[in-house]
Amino acid sequence: MIFAATRSVCPVCLRVVEARKRSEKDGIYLDKACPEHGRFSTLIWEGDLPSYLRWNSNNSAIDPPRDARAADRGCPYDCGLCAEHQRKGCCMVLELTRRCNLRCPVCFAAAGESAESDLPLSEIEKQYDYLMAHGGPFNIQLSGGEPTVRDDLPAIIRLGREKGFSFFQLNTNGLRLAAEPEYAAVLREAGLDTVFLQFDALDDAVYETLRGRALLAEKLRCIDNCSEAGLGIVLVPVIARGVNENQVGAILRFALGRMPAVRGVHFQPISYFGRCALERPERPVTIPALLRMIEEQTGGALRASDFSGGGAESPYCSFHASYRLRDDGSLKCLPRRSGDGCCCTCSDDSRLSVAGQWSGSAPAFAADGELEETSALDAFLEQTRLRTFAVSGMVFQDAWNLDLERLQRCHICEVDSAYGMVPFCAYNLTDSAGRALYRR
Repeated sequence: MIFAATRSVCPVCLRVVEARKRSEKDGIYLDKACPEHGRFSTLIWEGDLPSYLRWNSNNSAIDPPRDARAADRGCPYDCGLCAEHQRKGCCMVLELTRRCNLRCPVCFAAAGESAESDLPLSEIEKQYDYLMAHGGPFNIQLSGGEPTVRDDLPAIIRLGREKGFSFFQLNTNGLRLAAEPEYAAVLREAGLDTVFLQFDALDDAVYETLRGRALLAEKLRCIDNCSEAGLGIVLVPVIARGVNENQVGAILRFALGRMPAVRGVHFQPISYFGRCALERPERPVTIPALLRMIEEQTGGALRASDFSGGGAESPYCSFHASYRLRDDGSLKCLPRRSGDGCCCTCSDDSRLSVAGQWSGSAPAFAADGELEETSALDAFLEQTRLRTFAVSGMVFQDAWNLDLERLQRCHICEVDSAYGMVPFCAYNLTDSAGRALYRR
């Protein structure tokens, strides 16, 4: 049964095409047709129509970008952000380098393939200034490639603090943090809040498939070193059919055992863009499928019904639940509230909530970069915060399942000197031959 219409792109040529959402007994499908390359259909939800409709938070509030560009060709071609976009953004991804010390078979950024040099510090300063002038401060994700291959990473963080940004997250494979025990403390002192650690399994066979070699021992050393330095750690597993679906529960149990250093787990079902050695399956990992994995593999300690979809972004992009660790070691699911993680009603709510949940026990910084004094009440509240644990996920879109209505609510953007702020899924979108709209 066809129940909704939207727009998408052809996976072969990235032409914008009309699309329909169809309900069947085994799930919800996105159907579309390109006049040149034919028809395409992909599963977007494993569940019935009522469950799909209930997941929608019905948040229609508009939080538009500042000084939006005029739309010429329309979504997704005029990003930067354009006037059709409905969110000013929460998290901004700054790609500091295309270099990497791994050659992962799965990499949305296709790191290591470009001959481009590292982004100069002067250009990074311009990007910071651009963000502040267009709705900042935002949460900053320092990414790549692998950002820790840059020796000036602490200076980049300090510069951002001086510019007025209050939350810095490092997207990393953790290899340098594992190899250099003192490096985590250096980054913490520079102003880093959180390490967003690639962590796909507790089984080296998985790393060999997704990352090209065994990595578990280095991941564990990275966690130890970050914990010692007081950095918050979020484990980020990419979940792929036939590779590591059975690791979901083990990752969650491991993370809970490493609280409060580990602040949560952020799952990312694999998206088929960039460099991807895996074939796209007929039934990719959807939100309901991953929530069932969480419930079944934790023996019901974390239930699918605990989770809800995003509010600032499209609810069909994400899921989130927060838990409080009781004295007996059990978990209490906290009620959803406005501004809770990825279930927020506006970009600023999301920015502040993510910063609060994912930061470690590092000292608080004032706007001028100086350390702030904390009171006894502040210390009590900090201890309460450190007993909370977040489980979330983000389902990025590729050329097969791209829904332009979802894209127009995206609040995670890549910052690019040529384009400005580009929604993550548009920036990384590639056709079936690997050609990109934005990424050079």
